[in-house]
Amino acid sequence: MIGPPQKQRKATLLLIAEDNSFSRQLQDDLFGSGFLVRKVIRDSEHENLPETVRADAVIICSCRRDPLDGISHLECIKSYSREMSIFLVAQYGSEKKAVAALRSGAKDYFSGPNAAEELTRCIKHHLHDTAIAFEVSPPEKTKDQGGKPALVGVSREVRDLRDYLLKVAGRDSTVLITGETGTGKELAADYIHTHSSRGSMPLIRINSSAMPEQLVESELFGYEKGAFTGAVSAKPGKFEQADGGTLFLDEIGEMSSFAQAKILRILESGRIHRLGSSVATDVDVRIIAATNQNLEELVERGGFRKDLFFRLNVARIHLPPLRDRREDIPLLLNKFVSEFNTLFKLQISGFSEKAWFSLLKYDWPGNIRELRNVLEATFINGPVGTITFRDLPKPFQQMFYGGDFRPKSERDQVLSALFAANWNKSKAAERLNWSRMTLYRKMAKHQIVQHRSIRTPFPSLRQ
Repeated sequence: MIGPPQKQRKATLLLIAEDNSFSRQLQDDLFGSGFLVRKVIRDSEHENLPETVRADAVIICSCRRDPLDGISHLECIKSYSREMSIFLVAQYGSEKKAVAALRSGAKDYFSGPNAAEELTRCIKHHLHDTAIAFEVSPPEKTKDQGGKPALVGVSREVRDLRDYLLKVAGRDSTVLITGETGTGKELAADYIHTHSSRGSMPLIRINSSAMPEQLVESELFGYEKGAFTGAVSAKPGKFEQADGGTLFLDEIGEMSSFAQAKILRILESGRIHRLGSSVATDVDVRIIAATNQNLEELVERGGFRKDLFFRLNVARIHLPPLRDRREDIPLLLNKFVSEFNTLFKLQISGFSEKAWFSLLKYDWPGNIRELRNVLEATFINGPVGTITFRDLPKPFQQMFYGGDFRPKSERDQVLSALFAANWNKSKAAERLNWSRMTLYRKMAKHQIVQHRSIRTPFPSLRQ
């Protein structure tokens, strides 16, 4: 048992590493997590290395691409103390390096720039029964600094998307966002706008499919008093409202040909005329358009103006469907459960295993919007404590009656096992009846890399 605070001591770690930015950052992260860290600079001569091992655990930092880098130090320490817990952290991970480390007796292996948090969690779990004090890190925020909209997700697809959106935000080009319904096109537009130099100016939204053709000009350009019957006062149009900021044209593929012509003219001239006025007004507006349709096919069929398409298709962004980034489902569930706990005044803390795997297995044709709707409908059913399969909406349940709840593809099987084990690779390998080395090979094969934010949203899955 852990004794009273005054008798606790911090865990002492021995870090064997070269003196470079990667190892210095790792050392800082371990310090920040409440460990005492003694660092030993690696060299080719390590006959006296065992004498330095006076620690609760040893971390060997590999900063070279050589798959055997650090293995000799690991074997040296193991020959001196077979009971010593040794962890290998690789800046450049590979299957060969993982296999070599585990075969040589490493307790665990971590790779990548975000390995520190997984390493910290593993060490704390390993030393749980010793009288060692740990500092609790605050939960990771899901919003950008300053309250800007955040794109929830840690999959490779979302990380790449975030990087590109920031590049797009830094330029003032016209943007075309494509993707299936429910993938978050409006959120992506918000993200670009708020991270751009126009972020302090208005973001005006237009639903292109809901704009009647007879109101196009008055909605887009505005009107003067007396311009038509009922125009009792002047009103600025959407372009004037967005002056200095951004105009978001949602469902651009549904826009009428008349409205397309008007938009094109403004993009070419940068000027608008209010109805009832002969004076042109210059406007400085960035256009972000979005559609779930294939505009290239619409252009070929004559359903969309080719010249307008070329004007819009400058910075092209495609949002991946949720089924292609299942790593993000736990984070999204965590976000929505937190929202609905507050909204419905409930305290949901987990899922049954059957409910969990049904949510992971489903392909979500409606993407994030459908996931949110299913969870909201579940909360309406009034679950208590844990969401079971029977708490999920009946239409959702019916898709799984008599079916196999195991994920179909090998990649999804690996992800499901890792989620269920809260990314504990030993437990995940046991669930799959694989060795840890097989699990590492499969993770490398399917390019599954744990980001520091990926974990099962709740402490455990209940049966």
